[in-house]
Amino acid sequence: MTFLMLAVSLVIPLLGAMMLLESPIDPQILSFKEPPFMFGVLQPNTKLRQAERLFENQLSGPESLVNIGDVMFTGTADGRVVKLENGEIETIARFGSGPCKTRDDEPTCGRPLGIRAGPNGTLFVVDAYKGLFEVNPQKRAVKLLLSSETPIEGKKMSFVNDLTVTRDGRKIYFTDSSSKWQRRDYLFLVMEGTDDGRLLEYDTVTKEVRVLLDQLWFPNGVQLSPEEDFVLVAETTMARIRRVYVSGLMKGGADMFVENMPGFPDNIRPSSSGGYWVAAATIRANPGFSMLDFLSTKPFIKRMIFKLFSQETVMKFVPRYSLVLEVSDSGAFRRSLHDPDGVVVTYVSEAHEHDGHLYLGSFRSPFICRLSLQSI
Repeated sequence: MTFLMLAVSLVIPLLGAMMLLESPIDPQILSFKEPPFMFGVLQPNTKLRQAERLFENQLSGPESLVNIGDVMFTGTADGRVVKLENGEIETIARFGSGPCKTRDDEPTCGRPLGIRAGPNGTLFVVDAYKGLFEVNPQKRAVKLLLSSETPIEGKKMSFVNDLTVTRDGRKIYFTDSSSKWQRRDYLFLVMEGTDDGRLLEYDTVTKEVRVLLDQLWFPNGVQLSPEEDFVLVAETTMARIRRVYVSGLMKGGADMFVENMPGFPDNIRPSSSGGYWVAAATIRANPGFSMLDFLSTKPFIKRMIFKLFSQETVMKFVPRYSLVLEVSDSGAFRRSLHDPDGVVVTYVSEAHEHDGHLYLGSFRSPFICRLSLQSI
């Protein structure tokens, strides 16, 4: 009895102190279905471990990748857009300035995320803090197309994330993941679970911008269909992919492309089979335990977590399970590639197919990975 009284006397003041601390987030209650069983094409494997690391400890967070011919380009966490050719790294653009050493430097340094090739040998790049850019890699010329400071239907863009471009370069579809949280606070966005993201369209000729779909939960990767009649957009915190029709008879409509995914989707890119590659750095294990599913209906626990721990500390508890899915043009799972403990591939953000290989980007790792599709 004495021990119990002592324990109570210690715990109650601690709980009281925790209640006095302010939480940076106001979590919403999300409703998930039971994750799909990881059997059949979703059966865990170690296929991603066959990848090789490239430019290890020479790149920082190469989130998105694109090729112009055999030359690859990516954006990095130190604010650069770089060219990767013949084993060499060359900076071709920066959108910000100043030191780029910590997460808090990001708003001034800039953080290039989604990157695509245009029809005239230029690159279209979104910077999480700065907006939408066109870069001429030959001339090292940078053109700001749309600033994040420009209000779109009354809201500024706080977290510009990914983009996809029509073949003629006329239309750019891109995501603004939140009107509240910036990229440096993406864990707050994940944990809060708010639907304040948008899918937008930019016309490079008229310079007009319009919102195609709002009230999205962490809209992330985007990809045009081969016929350019719809755009896929990943809603990360809801573990699903929406389809938004941008031309044809269905124009203006939207429906669900993939629901209840086994991981939380990031970027979407085309596969040579006519489907799509989807990267996920966190899974919803079934059988197993998914922390984000568990916390989805427990906002009080979420508040306590961020009262007591920093984002960097919370990241240390996130399992390093990398998953890449190939889905068909109808949204069915075709195959899955896994690295269950992140032995080789960690914090995967994108699977970019080029010349018989998958090149794997990462929002956090200091390298990219290359996987031969023939080997799997």
